[in-house]
Amino acid sequence: MKSITERHQYILKKLQDAGFVNVQDLSKEMNVSHVTIRKDLKLLEDKNLLFRTHGGGSKTNPYINDKPVAEKEQLHADEKHLIARAAAKMIGHNDSIIIASGTTMLALARSINPEKHLTVITSALNVALELSSHLHVDVLQLGGQLRQNSSSVMGPYAEQILKDVSCSMLFLGVDGIDLEMGLTTTSLMEARLNQKMIDAAQITVVLADSSKFGKRGLGKICGLEQIQHIITDNGIATSIVKLLEDKGINVTIVEK
Repeated sequence: MKSITERHQYILKKLQDAGFVNVQDLSKEMNVSHVTIRKDLKLLEDKNLLFRTHGGGSKTNPYINDKPVAEKEQLHADEKHLIARAAAKMIGHNDSIIIASGTTMLALARSINPEKHLTVITSALNVALELSSHLHVDVLQLGGQLRQNSSSVMGPYAEQILKDVSCSMLFLGVDGIDLEMGLTTTSLMEARLNQKMIDAAQITVVLADSSKFGKRGLGKICGLEQIQHIITDNGIATSIVKLLEDKGINVTIVEK
Protein backbone atom coordinates (compact mmCIF):
# COMPACT_ATOMS: atom_id res chain seq x y z
CA MET A 1 0.00 0.00 0.00
CA LYS A 2 1.27 3.45 -0.88
CA SER A 3 1.80 6.06 1.84
CA ILE A 4 -0.51 9.08 1.93
CA THR A 5 2.18 11.23 0.29
CA GLU A 6 2.70 8.68 -2.49
CA ARG A 7 -1.04 8.41 -3.05
CA HIS A 8 -1.41 12.17 -3.32
CA GLN A 9 1.48 12.39 -5.77
CA TYR A 10 -0.06 9.59 -7.85
CA ILE A 11 -3.48 11.28 -7.86
CA LEU A 12 -2.07 14.67 -8.87
CA LYS A 13 0.06 13.13 -11.63
CA LYS A 14 -2.95 11.31 -13.06
CA LEU A 15 -5.02 14.47 -12.73
CA GLN A 16 -2.39 16.46 -14.64
CA ASP A 17 -2.33 13.89 -17.45
CA ALA A 18 -6.07 13.30 -17.87
CA GLY A 19 -7.76 16.32 -16.29
CA PHE A 20 -9.90 14.11 -14.03
CA VAL A 21 -9.63 11.10 -11.70
CA ASN A 22 -12.14 8.42 -10.75
CA VAL A 23 -12.51 6.98 -7.23
CA GLN A 24 -13.12 3.44 -8.47
CA ASP A 25 -10.08 3.43 -10.76
CA LEU A 26 -7.79 4.94 -8.11
CA SER A 27 -8.98 2.39 -5.56
CA LYS A 28 -8.05 -0.52 -7.86
CA GLU A 29 -4.76 0.98 -9.02
CA MET A 30 -3.49 1.70 -5.48
CA ASN A 31 -5.21 -1.23 -3.75
CA VAL A 32 -6.95 0.92 -1.14
CA SER A 33 -10.60 1.41 -0.21
CA HIS A 34 -12.99 3.89 -1.80
CA VAL A 35 -13.23 5.59 1.59
CA THR A 36 -9.46 6.19 1.65
CA ILE A 37 -9.51 7.67 -1.85
CA ARG A 38 -12.40 9.99 -0.97
CA LYS A 39 -10.48 11.20 2.10
CA ASP A 40 -7.43 11.81 -0.11
CA LEU A 41 -9.53 13.84 -2.56
CA LYS A 42 -11.01 15.86 0.30
CA LEU A 43 -7.53 16.70 1.62
CA LEU A 44 -6.31 17.69 -1.84
CA GLU A 45 -9.39 19.85 -2.37
CA ASP A 46 -8.78 21.56 0.98
CA LYS A 47 -5.33 22.49 -0.35
CA ASN A 48 -6.94 23.88 -3.56
CA LEU A 49 -5.19 21.23 -5.67
CA LEU A 50 -8.37 19.82 -7.27
CA PHE A 51 -12.16 20.05 -7.35
CA ARG A 52 -14.12 17.08 -6.06
CA THR A 53 -16.90 15.78 -8.31
CA HIS A 54 -19.42 12.97 -8.05
CA GLY A 55 -17.27 9.85 -8.14
CA GLY A 56 -13.90 11.55 -8.51
CA GLY A 57 -12.01 14.77 -8.94
CA SER A 58 -11.32 17.37 -11.63
CA LYS A 59 -8.43 19.71 -12.40
CA THR A 60 -10.81 22.57 -13.15
CA ASN A 61 -14.05 23.68 -11.56
CA PRO A 62 -16.64 21.37 -13.15
CA TYR A 63 -19.61 23.60 -12.48
CA ILE A 64 -20.52 26.15 -15.13
CA ASN A 65 -21.92 29.65 -14.78
CA ASP A 66 -24.05 30.93 -17.63
CA LYS A 67 -22.62 33.77 -19.72
CA PRO A 68 -24.19 36.14 -22.28
CA VAL A 69 -24.00 34.87 -25.86
CA ALA A 70 -21.80 37.79 -26.96
CA GLU A 71 -19.24 36.89 -24.32
CA LYS A 72 -19.35 33.16 -25.11
CA GLU A 73 -18.81 33.86 -28.80
CA GLN A 74 -15.33 35.21 -28.03
CA LEU A 75 -14.25 32.12 -26.09
CA HIS A 76 -12.26 29.51 -28.08
CA ALA A 77 -13.42 31.18 -31.30
CA ASP A 78 -10.76 29.55 -33.53
CA GLU A 79 -11.58 26.07 -32.25
CA LYS A 80 -15.32 26.63 -32.76
CA HIS A 81 -14.71 27.74 -36.35
CA LEU A 82 -12.69 24.59 -37.15
CA ILE A 83 -15.22 22.33 -35.44
CA ALA A 84 -18.05 23.98 -37.36
CA ARG A 85 -16.29 23.50 -40.70
CA ALA A 86 -15.81 19.79 -39.97
CA ALA A 87 -19.48 19.46 -39.01
CA ALA A 88 -20.68 21.23 -42.17
CA LYS A 89 -18.95 18.55 -44.27
CA MET A 90 -21.27 15.93 -42.76
CA ILE A 91 -24.38 17.58 -44.23
CA GLY A 92 -25.60 16.02 -47.48
CA HIS A 93 -27.86 17.14 -50.30
CA ASN A 94 -31.57 17.24 -49.46
CA ASP A 95 -30.85 16.62 -45.79
CA SER A 96 -33.23 17.58 -43.02
CA ILE A 97 -31.29 18.56 -39.91
CA ILE A 98 -31.77 20.14 -36.50
CA ILE A 99 -29.35 22.79 -35.27
CA ALA A 100 -29.57 23.56 -31.56
CA SER A 101 -28.47 26.81 -29.91
CA GLY A 102 -25.05 28.09 -28.89
CA THR A 103 -22.08 29.92 -30.33
CA THR A 104 -20.64 26.80 -32.00
CA MET A 105 -24.03 26.29 -33.66
CA LEU A 106 -23.84 29.84 -35.01
CA ALA A 107 -20.37 29.06 -36.37
CA LEU A 108 -21.88 25.98 -38.04
CA ALA A 109 -24.61 28.07 -39.67
CA ARG A 110 -21.94 30.40 -41.04
CA SER A 111 -20.10 27.38 -42.52
CA ILE A 112 -23.14 26.05 -44.39
CA ASN A 113 -23.45 26.98 -48.06
CA PRO A 114 -25.43 24.21 -49.76
CA GLU A 115 -25.67 23.88 -53.52
CA LYS A 116 -28.87 21.84 -53.24
CA HIS A 117 -31.90 21.80 -50.99
CA LEU A 118 -31.47 21.65 -47.20
CA THR A 119 -34.09 21.85 -44.45
CA VAL A 120 -32.97 23.21 -41.08
CA ILE A 121 -35.03 23.17 -37.89
CA THR A 122 -33.57 25.37 -35.17
CA SER A 123 -34.33 26.89 -31.79
CA ALA A 124 -31.66 29.58 -32.29
CA LEU A 125 -32.74 32.96 -33.63
CA ASN A 126 -29.23 33.87 -34.77
CA VAL A 127 -28.88 30.56 -36.64
CA ALA A 128 -32.21 31.13 -38.43
CA LEU A 129 -31.22 34.66 -39.44
CA GLU A 130 -27.81 33.50 -40.67
CA LEU A 131 -29.38 30.84 -42.90
CA SER A 132 -32.37 32.87 -44.08
CA SER A 133 -30.44 34.44 -46.97
CA HIS A 134 -29.47 31.07 -48.51
CA LEU A 135 -31.51 30.23 -51.60
CA HIS A 136 -31.43 26.46 -51.04
CA VAL A 137 -32.15 26.43 -47.30
CA ASP A 138 -35.65 26.11 -45.83
CA VAL A 139 -35.63 27.21 -42.20
CA LEU A 140 -38.20 26.15 -39.61
CA GLN A 141 -37.83 28.39 -36.58
CA LEU A 142 -39.14 26.83 -33.38
CA GLY A 143 -41.28 29.08 -31.20
CA GLY A 144 -41.48 29.59 -27.48
CA GLN A 145 -40.01 31.53 -24.59
CA LEU A 146 -36.92 33.54 -25.51
CA ARG A 147 -33.73 32.75 -23.62
CA GLN A 148 -31.58 35.83 -24.08
CA ASN A 149 -28.29 34.30 -22.93
CA SER A 150 -28.37 31.86 -25.86
CA SER A 151 -30.44 33.90 -28.35
CA SER A 152 -32.82 30.95 -28.59
CA VAL A 153 -36.31 29.77 -27.73
CA MET A 154 -37.41 26.98 -25.40
CA GLY A 155 -40.51 25.61 -23.75
CA PRO A 156 -43.57 23.45 -24.59
CA TYR A 157 -44.38 25.11 -27.93
CA ALA A 158 -40.95 24.25 -29.33
CA GLU A 159 -41.16 20.74 -27.86
CA GLN A 160 -44.58 20.16 -29.45
CA ILE A 161 -43.30 20.88 -32.97
CA LEU A 162 -40.45 18.40 -32.52
CA LYS A 163 -42.92 15.60 -31.76
CA ASP A 164 -44.10 15.80 -35.37
CA VAL A 165 -40.74 15.74 -37.19
CA SER A 166 -37.99 13.27 -38.00
CA CYS A 167 -34.54 14.43 -39.13
CA SER A 168 -31.36 12.74 -40.24
CA MET A 169 -29.03 14.62 -37.90
CA LEU A 170 -29.00 16.84 -34.83
CA PHE A 171 -26.06 19.17 -34.29
CA LEU A 172 -25.93 19.86 -30.57
CA GLY A 173 -23.89 22.32 -28.54
CA VAL A 174 -23.43 21.74 -24.81
CA ASP A 175 -22.02 23.55 -21.79
CA GLY A 176 -20.42 20.47 -20.29
CA ILE A 177 -19.46 16.87 -21.04
CA ASP A 178 -18.88 14.67 -18.00
CA LEU A 179 -17.99 11.01 -18.41
CA GLU A 180 -20.41 10.03 -15.64
CA MET A 181 -23.23 12.59 -15.92
CA GLY A 182 -23.13 12.94 -19.71
CA LEU A 183 -24.15 16.11 -21.57
CA THR A 184 -25.34 19.14 -19.62
CA THR A 185 -26.38 22.75 -20.08
CA THR A 186 -26.94 25.63 -17.67
CA SER A 187 -30.72 25.76 -18.26
CA LEU A 188 -33.18 23.05 -17.23
CA MET A 189 -35.70 24.15 -19.89
CA GLU A 190 -33.08 24.09 -22.62
CA ALA A 191 -31.94 20.66 -21.46
CA ARG A 192 -35.49 19.38 -21.87
CA LEU A 193 -35.76 20.87 -25.37
CA ASN A 194 -32.43 19.27 -26.32
CA GLN A 195 -33.81 15.90 -25.17
CA LYS A 196 -36.74 16.30 -27.57
CA MET A 197 -34.30 17.18 -30.37
CA ILE A 198 -32.38 13.96 -29.73
CA ASP A 199 -35.62 11.99 -29.94
CA ALA A 200 -36.42 13.61 -33.31
CA ALA A 201 -33.03 12.84 -34.92
CA GLN A 202 -31.51 9.62 -36.19
CA ILE A 203 -27.96 10.70 -35.32
CA THR A 204 -26.78 13.19 -32.69
CA VAL A 205 -23.51 15.01 -33.37
CA VAL A 206 -22.10 17.02 -30.47
CA LEU A 207 -19.92 20.02 -31.31
CA ALA A 208 -17.80 20.92 -28.29
CA ASP A 209 -14.38 22.49 -27.90
CA SER A 210 -12.03 20.70 -25.51
CA SER A 211 -12.70 23.12 -22.63
CA LYS A 212 -16.19 21.58 -22.23
CA PHE A 213 -14.89 18.20 -21.07
CA GLY A 214 -14.97 17.56 -17.35
CA LYS A 215 -17.54 20.34 -16.88
CA ARG A 216 -21.13 20.14 -15.64
CA GLY A 217 -24.12 22.41 -16.03
CA LEU A 218 -27.33 22.44 -14.01
CA GLY A 219 -29.50 20.54 -16.48
CA LYS A 220 -28.73 17.05 -17.77
CA ILE A 221 -29.48 16.58 -21.46
CA CYS A 222 -28.64 12.90 -21.83
CA GLY A 223 -26.11 10.19 -21.13
CA LEU A 224 -23.22 9.51 -23.47
CA GLU A 225 -24.96 6.35 -24.71
CA GLN A 226 -27.48 8.52 -26.57
CA ILE A 227 -24.97 10.25 -28.85
CA GLN A 228 -23.12 8.86 -31.85
CA HIS A 229 -20.48 11.45 -32.75
CA ILE A 230 -18.42 14.19 -31.09
CA ILE A 231 -16.38 16.80 -32.95
CA THR A 232 -13.79 18.59 -30.82
CA ASP A 233 -10.29 20.07 -31.00
CA ASN A 234 -6.90 18.56 -30.23
CA GLY A 235 -6.84 20.03 -26.72
CA ILE A 236 -8.79 16.98 -25.56
CA ALA A 237 -6.84 14.42 -23.51
CA THR A 238 -6.11 11.16 -25.32
CA SER A 239 -7.40 9.23 -22.31
CA ILE A 240 -10.82 10.89 -22.68
CA VAL A 241 -10.89 10.09 -26.40
CA LYS A 242 -10.23 6.42 -25.64
CA LEU A 243 -12.98 6.32 -23.02
CA LEU A 244 -15.45 7.88 -25.46
CA GLU A 245 -14.50 5.50 -28.26
CA ASP A 246 -14.82 2.56 -25.87
CA LYS A 247 -18.43 3.67 -25.40
CA GLY A 248 -18.99 3.41 -29.18
CA ILE A 249 -18.83 7.17 -29.89
CA ASN A 250 -17.05 8.38 -33.03
CA VAL A 251 -14.66 11.21 -32.15
CA THR A 252 -13.43 13.66 -34.78
CA ILE A 253 -10.54 15.87 -33.70
CA VAL A 254 -9.72 19.07 -35.58
CA GLU A 255 -6.21 20.51 -35.46
CA LYS A 256 -5.75 24.03 -34.08
